[in-house]
Amino acid sequence: MRNFFINALDKLVGVIVTLGGIVVLLAAGAALLGSGPQSGIPAAVAILVGGTIYLILTGGFLYLALGIYHNTRRTAELLEDIAPSLRP
Repeated sequence: MRNFFINALDKLVGVIVTLGGIVVLLAAGAALLGSGPQSGIPAAVAILVGGTIYLILTGGFLYLALGIYHNTRRTAELLEDIAPSLRP
């Protein structure tokens, strides 16, 4: 059951990062095509830069947490395999 949740979270992080990228692109396009004082090229570039940095940080930390889990699991499996050979 635990593996189901970890695998589902791994897939969900990928979906969240992908949807976030699409939202950033749509928001930048809306700012570029919009009318008003807070629209135009500078606003679109600011949204692209800020959104990209946000996605990199958010996705990076989520994948970092998943990576720590997978590395800990592999280390535990390795220690279980070599434990009998370490006993005197």
